[in-house]
Amino acid sequence: MTGLRLKRPTLLVDEERVKQNIARMSARIKAGNVRFRPHFKTHQSAIIGDWFRDFGVGAIAVSSVQMATYFADHGWKDITIALTANRLEIEEIAELSQKIDLSLLLESEDEADFFAAALPRATGVWIKIDVGYKRTGLDWDNPGPIISLAKRIARSSKLRFDGILTHAGHAYRARSREEIEEIYRQGVSRVNTAREQLKSAGFNQVKISFGDTPTCSLARDFSGVDEVRCGNFVFYDVMQFFLGSCRAEDIAVALACPVLAKHAERHELVIYGGAVHLSKDSVPDSLGRQIYGLVAPWEEKSFGPPVKDTYVSAISQEHGIIKATNSFFSRVQVGDIVLVLPVHACLTADLMRGYLTLSGQVIPMAPR
Repeated sequence: MTGLRLKRPTLLVDEERVKQNIARMSARIKAGNVRFRPHFKTHQSAIIGDWFRDFGVGAIAVSSVQMATYFADHGWKDITIALTANRLEIEEIAELSQKIDLSLLLESEDEADFFAAALPRATGVWIKIDVGYKRTGLDWDNPGPIISLAKRIARSSKLRFDGILTHAGHAYRARSREEIEEIYRQGVSRVNTAREQLKSAGFNQVKISFGDTPTCSLARDFSGVDEVRCGNFVFYDVMQFFLGSCRAEDIAVALACPVLAKHAERHELVIYGGAVHLSKDSVPDSLGRQIYGLVAPWEEKSFGPPVKDTYVSAISQEHGIIKATNSFFSRVQVGDIVLVLPVHACLTADLMRGYLTLSGQVIPMAPR
């Protein structure tokens, strides 16, 4: 690994850790007897996507029409666009719907009418349900709009009612494993309440799609849902590590950053690696310090566990500032490469637009 010739910020991916993460999550979900539909928005790569096929994955979720088209062009035939459908992209959606088994997210009757009139063939539809995140979706405890929308969908020959879908994004704000587990239990209970209301209105086959990495990593079982969607687990990151969703050794990406300067009076290293590489996401540690990334040591075959009390403490567009211990500061020189474990791997990957494996293979991502 240390034989890699790096000159600028480069996102390294540990292929073996990625495959271990996929294997572990696949086994959990298979044991739960539910369908696994991993969210590919995290890695956005056809090559990494192919690694999932070895574990029997045949259905995926994505976060944009462009991403759906990219993965359809690479052989994926069952794709859910897990973003409330954008009517301005109807031409692209209509074209895609004729090539693959496509599913959309809807949350209003007006949008159901629009897509029913515009789509050339029957297309799957999930009703987005809000179980507490308060970002998007119909409120789980207000059955009227949910039932009305389901009826509107059912009346159309161009829309196929797949079920109800939710994302417990508020799990990312949790501060303990126990809180994450409670958010999962509560979310499953709430979305099942919505399902029971639909059943009472005559919808007897209502599937539930549930997904986010913290709850899917820690849930004790998947009873009460039919499909699980999660994406970040493929890499994990510092946020997941702090949440307790993963171990440090599960984190499968690290940003390699050149050291530009040293400031002995502050025990700070200046790196070429800033917001345009890592994003501006941060998390507080147990001491209340804002962490923009943890520093990992080089190891023979991968990157090691985070260096104690050494972290990215500040960030600007191109620069990052590392607060370092005496020992780490003294052994790192200007021109060296340090490894930063990202706070939010999804954003870091999206910004970097590609990977380098530890064996030197370049892995491109979907074009924008």
